[in-house]
Amino acid sequence: MTATHSPARDAAPAPPARRRSIRRGLPTVVLLALLVLLVVLPAGFVLRSALTTESGGGGAWTLDNFDVLFTSTMSGAMLNSALVGLGSTALALLFGCGLAFLAARTDVPGRRLIYFFGILPLFLPAFVGALAWAVLGSPASGLINLVLSEAGLPRMVDIYSYGGVVFVLGLYYAPYAFMLVHAALSLMNPDLEDAANLHGAGTGAMLRTVSFPLVTPAVLGSAVLIFALTVENFPVAQVIGVPGQIDTLPTLIYRLMNASPARSGEAAAVAVFLTVLLMLAVAGQHRMVARTRFTTLTGKGVRARRIPLGRWRLPALAAAVLYFFLSMVLPVAALTVAALQTSPYLGDLSQLGEPGALSVLPALDVIGSEDFHAVLRNSVIVGVGAAVAGTALCFALSYTRHRTASPGRGLLEYVAMLPLAVPAIVLGLGLLWTWLAIPLPVFGTLLVLIIACVAVFLPQGFRGVSSSILQLDRDLEDSAVMLGAARARAIATVTVPLLRVGLSSTFLLLLMLAMRELTAVLFLYTTDTRVLSIAIFDVYDNGSLHDAALLSLLYCAVIGVLAAVTRRLGAKEAA
Repeated sequence: MTATHSPARDAAPAPPARRRSIRRGLPTVVLLALLVLLVVLPAGFVLRSALTTESGGGGAWTLDNFDVLFTSTMSGAMLNSALVGLGSTALALLFGCGLAFLAARTDVPGRRLIYFFGILPLFLPAFVGALAWAVLGSPASGLINLVLSEAGLPRMVDIYSYGGVVFVLGLYYAPYAFMLVHAALSLMNPDLEDAANLHGAGTGAMLRTVSFPLVTPAVLGSAVLIFALTVENFPVAQVIGVPGQIDTLPTLIYRLMNASPARSGEAAAVAVFLTVLLMLAVAGQHRMVARTRFTTLTGKGVRARRIPLGRWRLPALAAAVLYFFLSMVLPVAALTVAALQTSPYLGDLSQLGEPGALSVLPALDVIGSEDFHAVLRNSVIVGVGAAVAGTALCFALSYTRHRTASPGRGLLEYVAMLPLAVPAIVLGLGLLWTWLAIPLPVFGTLLVLIIACVAVFLPQGFRGVSSSILQLDRDLEDSAVMLGAARARAIATVTVPLLRVGLSSTFLLLLMLAMRELTAVLFLYTTDTRVLSIAIFDVYDNGSLHDAALLSLLYCAVIGVLAAVTRRLGAKEAA
């Protein structure tokens, strides 16, 4: 008796185990395809454009575009970016860590107020802050110089300088250091500090040898984050640096793209260099932290010790108030004066007291104009659309990564976090070429702006949803499945309602970030799809500081309303 081969047996349907394996891997494949479209493909287009003779990756292969890296313009931009990044990081750490130490570990009066001072500048976009300081610190007609002239002093303030760029970036990136270091200081276990005191160490020695070394990871992490954000920052460098002939890498990319004809291949080469630089910075930070063991921070509900400041209590409070005055009060006051001026020229402060020198009528005209309504409507649509799509995508990514056994799910996290190392201006450039090449009618619509915002803020949304999912026990969802509910129904009726606080927080975070975004959408907007940030940049670029100040104030009002809604909804959800 011999065995016979049966064709019918070969054509039999896949066994259940194989079908289960295919079904299990399907979510990862679908989500990975979306991430490729959002992040990998745009980055690939930038790399291909740098290596070919035509924009968007067409033409013959060449390395000629990288010749721009060896020009004096490029070396100047690299040096400026390095100086600006290092200087503004040091200043932001000084402001942020100082405020965090005062609010978390000292007996300074008004500690809750100092916490408020530390985070409030987050709600004033750095772009708007740069415009305000252009009004305050212009060497010819800046309000500070006019005050100095009235006092008989020389006009010594020039915001269009290295110091000006570093100062503005340091002011508005300090909250990042504040939040990270404040959390580390607040969770510090006091046992080691008590031990140091018992062995005779004074307060200064205890801080120097025990407390400060324990927050090194938070300081290093915030330093690298701020360095990366300031090096890739385009708006502040464009508003403050370019008038002072300080070209940085992002402004050089923008200038090459706006040259006539556009030098897109060279812009892509600079973009590749900038991305590699940021990746090296992030990798260096990980390596530094990984080499050292930091195991003495705790979240066990202990209360950190208060350091008595003695006679330095009031000077410390005055320093915190000074930071708040420079970052918020003075800029908003300057924007208000500039927005209410009826004349674009101001020779001395006495002109502001003349009849008709200040008026709210121009502001009312702008608020009532159809153009303002259009850009406001576009901003809200882009913000809400990016928040809805981003939250849904981040939930799907986080759920697949942390709650399923889908093969390759770890890769989703790596690709979702990739935009952290890709500057927004590079991602915007890549999205431009991607959606020009893909035969879908997306470019020129608000949808491409929504896509850009989702891609840029994907890491923030992913981290926000992931932290909520990791805190939620999966037993409740599994119980629903065991009682007969389908997995999709269990997710919709059990998991999503339990995650409503985390999901609503992520939604509102993405909404605010998308409303503020300027750099990534700069290459993607058209006349019909302008948003508020683009409208401000346009009028400033056309030389109308008055209109830019007016729109900036309205922009701040819209963001303020969103912040109030965020706080109100967050309080309701928490209750």
